[in-house]
Amino acid sequence: MQLGGKALEGLFQVFNTYVNTLVRALPGSMEEEANFEDSGNKIVRMAETEAQQIALLANASLLADELLPRAAMKLAPLANQKDDLQRRASDRQSRHPEQREWKKRLGNSVDRLKDSFCQQHALDLIFTEEGDSHLTAEMYINMEGNADEMEWSPSLIFQELYVKLNRMAAISADMFVGRERFAMLLLMRLTETVILWLSQDQSFWDDIEEGPRPLGHLGLQQFYLDMKFVTCFASQGRYLSRNLLRVVNDIISKAMSAFAATGMDPYSVLREDEWFTEIAQDAMEKLSGKPKVANGERDLNSPTASVSAQSMSSVRSHGSY
Repeated sequence: MQLGGKALEGLFQVFNTYVNTLVRALPGSMEEEANFEDSGNKIVRMAETEAQQIALLANASLLADELLPRAAMKLAPLANQKDDLQRRASDRQSRHPEQREWKKRLGNSVDRLKDSFCQQHALDLIFTEEGDSHLTAEMYINMEGNADEMEWSPSLIFQELYVKLNRMAAISADMFVGRERFAMLLLMRLTETVILWLSQDQSFWDDIEEGPRPLGHLGLQQFYLDMKFVTCFASQGRYLSRNLLRVVNDIISKAMSAFAATGMDPYSVLREDEWFTEIAQDAMEKLSGKPKVANGERDLNSPTASVSAQSMSSVRSHGSY
């Protein structure tokens, strides 16, 4: 390996070690639990607040996106000072793919830190300190009463997710000045982590699909409302991804299939999308203190507008029950 390549590899190894340290600084991280408490190295201090944890991400992303690539550009000519002209020209042609791969590896390290951050906050949201879940099938299966007399609102866990994301968005706005895309992707990843957890929670779906009590019409409407709430606030916050929309539609289809297995038509109990949107918008207004978008319409300047245009109602057009 040439000197330039060795320098790049050395920079990456130092940065990767730095990221490992940041991961251990996240409370509740798997690496922190396994290594930190039993380690004699007490240099790492826990990042206890959301602001401190987001600052770790801000520092790592700034290094990977800007500072280290600049340093690498300065290293390249130093590494080639003793090369002859012919070899130098050849090196310049081959170095671009090498540096692109190097920057990709830096980004992967930052993604690992981001994943640890999102997993920690998703678990904190879903589970109590005693290990009980805030997100269970019983939330929906045990619903009883008259639909017209109920005061409908999103389930508490999804309200808490919205409040957490709003709080993190405000913190990120101060820390990621000029790098708003990274902040948006962070919020997108956290939202996806929570919904993916729900989609992959086999005990949840075993209870919904095969439990002793079937999913009733109230539970189906509450579940649909919760998912509508998630897509509404993600769209408004500009972090609704195609992947999130796909997963939401998939799990709505699973819930509708479970309801249909009782012999009832889910379309006969689900109200129009506008009804769910209105409740979701009202909840967002109350929780954030901000007025809802007029007529529930999306911000057409949002980069996710084309994605959110694929309304969740599209899931109703697939399959028969």
